[in-house]
Amino acid sequence: MVSMVDRDIDDGVTVGAAAGLVGVTVRTLHHWDEIGLASPSVRTAAGYRRYTEGDLQRLCRVVAYREAGLGLDAVREVLDDPTADIGATLRDQRSRLAERIHDLQELDRRLQRMSHAHERGILLSDEEQAETFGADWDARRSERAGAVWGGSLQWAQFAERSASRTREQWQSLSDAMSTLQRDLGDALDQGVIPGSSEANNLVERHRDVFSHFFPLTRQMQVCLGRMFESDPGFSAHYEGIRAGLASWFRGIIDESARAHGIDPDTAAWQ
Repeated sequence: MVSMVDRDIDDGVTVGAAAGLVGVTVRTLHHWDEIGLASPSVRTAAGYRRYTEGDLQRLCRVVAYREAGLGLDAVREVLDDPTADIGATLRDQRSRLAERIHDLQELDRRLQRMSHAHERGILLSDEEQAETFGADWDARRSERAGAVWGGSLQWAQFAERSASRTREQWQSLSDAMSTLQRDLGDALDQGVIPGSSEANNLVERHRDVFSHFFPLTRQMQVCLGRMFESDPGFSAHYEGIRAGLASWFRGIIDESARAHGIDPDTAAWQ
């Protein structure tokens, strides 16, 4: 507690000295003075206002309750209302603090998941990934993708969505992609022609499913189609569904793009 004992100034201390004693700024003391919460109560012969021992002790109480999180109106009530139940006020404040702590813990959990998603991509264990995406799924695939594309906008969007995605939602996406790929194989078997309405509908379904990972423009989809055909891993995946599917899939994507005024030969990732 602040004490005036042994001080040379008998008629109080200046606002600057008071601010230093109670650990707040001069501006804060001026504000408390203006709203009538805590004011200097004496004035020197020269007209300067000073804080007395009693003023300083009130300031200490104001500071203590402010540090406990009470608003200025609540502090005023505690100090000036003789009927105020200080214990109840503090219990209410603790209850609000507990809610705030819970909110901060939830925020920390979300931030942690987002951080992990930016590093790992899919936040499922290896076993969960195998159960969700199939036994031949490589659990390190998304981490390798992050190493290559980690600085891109699309990876950031993928990670942000992955952070809040549940295992059930991943399963739903996996099922949708599996159904689409099965339908692609069936369409190839049935001789569906690139540029036909059936082929274009499949291209739109692919863009819709893939857009759950990040927004996919038609030009981006053309770039993916090229990769499906040229990348050994992707090509092998589609060829494993149907012989010739990788090239046929690229073909229907290209024809759909042309129908929307995009030249597949010059399409870029944008």
